[in-house]
Order: sequence, then structure tokens, then C-alpha cells
Amino acid sequence: MDWTLECSGCGLTRDAAGLPTVCEACGSPWLVRYPRPYARDARAELERRPVGEGMWRYRALLPLATGEAPVTLGEGATPLLEATRLGAAIGGARLLVKDEAANPTGSFKARGLSAAVTRAVLGGARAFVLPTAGNAGVAAAAYGARAGANVRVYAPRSTPAPLLGQIAAYGADLHLVDGHIGDCGARTKTYAAEHGAMDLSTLREPYRIEGKKTLGLEIAEQLGWRLPGAIVYPAGGGTGLIGMWKAFLELIEAGWVAGPMPRLFAVQSTGCAPVVRAWEAGSDHCEAWPNPETVASGLRVPGPLGGRLMLRALRESRGGAVAVPDAELVEGARLLATLEGVDACPEGGAAVAAARRLLAGGSVARSETVVVFNTGAGVLYGRGFAKDVDGES
Repeated sequence: MDWTLECSGCGLTRDAAGLPTVCEACGSPWLVRYPRPYARDARAELERRPVGEGMWRYRALLPLATGEAPVTLGEGATPLLEATRLGAAIGGARLLVKDEAANPTGSFKARGLSAAVTRAVLGGARAFVLPTAGNAGVAAAAYGARAGANVRVYAPRSTPAPLLGQIAAYGADLHLVDGHIGDCGARTKTYAAEHGAMDLSTLREPYRIEGKKTLGLEIAEQLGWRLPGAIVYPAGGGTGLIGMWKAFLELIEAGWVAGPMPRLFAVQSTGCAPVVRAWEAGSDHCEAWPNPETVASGLRVPGPLGGRLMLRALRESRGGAVAVPDAELVEGARLLATLEGVDACPEGGAAVAAARRLLAGGSVARSETVVVFNTGAGVLYGRGFAKDVDGES
């Protein structure tokens, strides 16, 4: 393999052989490092490959060795939509919506799980386990089925029913847990240790970041190898935020784009905002959020393993962190749907609500190009999330 792993905490390095989890020395997530990232021949190979290959048209920039085939369902190549009416409604920015609902499993999780399952299967894994707030479980079940591997999923009992139905439909062994995703994570860890299943939890293996990195690669390419001024991203576990930060650093280092990096803004719900609280306190790590509650199930992550990396990405990009109440994120999802025809999930609505706040407060200028993320299809949440907030269907 022509890449190595570097610990994001202590800087330890190791080769990529086997089935790496987290750093053996300090327990921090690994980051993939390439000897010649984004070389000139990689750009030429990318330009030869059709858009129909999805995110794997960037294979020269991803952890895939010569002759290897990815476990793919055609993920990636999602639209970057001009949102003129929405931009005017929330403050006048040039607003673009990266609509990840167009992925095969209905969310951005398809990217990370495609990469993670690909590398794990090639490393010898035949069974997987993970906790989920919903979309990651759907994607893991689908890519596990595609790879012919067994998948066990632990999900909070409060997870939206359509998401649970999709997990079961793909044949995963679904177990419901009273509690939040942290409680599911504890069950996952025990099961992995007792049964030898590969733990696909967020950042407990190094390759979900690489799949999510393609979010940043696509945005840059879709803008003609230019970078937007700001990106507003709903962050629970934060893999996508970390992946884009890594992608932009690599693109700038290789000279494919000119800096500066887009300012990255993490969005959370006021009912579960460990990253926002740490950001506002000037801390370099997140403390667990007690009693997390929000209709945006993907943001109900009380103690993200990637907290330090997210905060580092926010600092280095000169961005920030914003928490919005559920009523605002539901309204944001409504605006995405009614003004732009985007089937918005509550997390996507949170990004819209945060963008409105950032524009109103002057943290983002009206003259800037701003990308907001709709991370999944609203239909997978049912239509109950708005009712849970304001009593209306």
C-alpha cells in the first residue's frame, strides 16, 4: 500500500496493513497520509474518468491500491445547487446547496461507508458492527450487503422509523437500545470484542474520513477548482467536516487550488451541542453533553470521538460553531423544500438556520459564496420531526 497512517493525537505513524482501529498509544483517530498526494498524473487520471464513477473517479487520491475494486453503489457526484430564492430569504448570500440526499442510501453516509467497507473487506473483515443515529446504519447495512458481509447495527429506540426500516430491509441484524448513540457505542464495543466483528463506529477506523473527503474534492471541482468562502455543515460525529478540512489542505498543498481554505462552520442543535460549547469556551476538546435531545437524530451525538479534530479544523479554517434550536432547524428544512425543491432532512435545515444566523451577525458576508449541506433525504425521517417541535404535521 502506498499510504501510511498518522495519529491525529500523538503523531505516531504506522503502516496501513491489516484492520487498523485507533492509535495504539493514545486512542486517537488515524489520518491517512499519501507519499505523493494530488500529483500531476493523478489530475490527469481524474480528468479521464467519467462522472458516472461517482466518488471513486477520485481513486488516485483515495486508499485504493492498483488492481483493487471498491465496494460501490455509485455514491458521490451529488449536485451543488444554486439556491437563489433561499439565499435571498435568509440574508442575500450567494447560496449553494450540496444535496447529499442524492446518494444511493439517501445520505452522505454512503461515501464514508463505501470507503470503510472497501478497505475492511480487502483487509479480511467479514462481519461488521456499528452504532447509528440512523443514516450510518442504513449505509453500513447496504454496503455490507453489497460486500456479502454480516452487519449488526445498534440504534436508539427513538430513531425515526423509516430509517430503522431501511436498515432492516438491507438485511442487517438490527438491535434497538434505550438511550442515545453513546449507549449504542458501548454495546458495539462489547460485541466487537466478543465476536471479532470489525467496529465501523465513527473514526474508530481511518477510512470513513477518506470517503467523506470527496465532499471537499467535489465542491472544488464543481466550482472550477476554486474554493467557496464558507461552508456550513451539520456536525454530529463530524467525519465530513474533518474530511473536507483534510481535502482542502491537500488540494492547496498540491497547488490544485489557491487558498485560503473555506471557513468551516459546524452546526449543532441547542439540545446537543458539545462542539459549540467547547468552541465558545476556547477548549481543544469536547465534554460529553448530558441528556441530548433534538429531532435532528444525526446531531444527537453527545461525546464525539472526533471533537479535537473538529475544533482544530474550525480554528485552522478561521470558522466557528453555531447551535440552533429545533424550531429553527425545522423551519430551515421547510424553506429548503418549499423554496428550492430539496427534500431536506432536519440536519440540512439546521445548516440553513445557522447560515441565516451567520449572515445576520456578519460572520459571513453577503458577498461570499456559501455552501450549505443537506446531508440526507427528509423522507427517511418521516414527516414527524416537525410535529415533534410545533405540534403540526
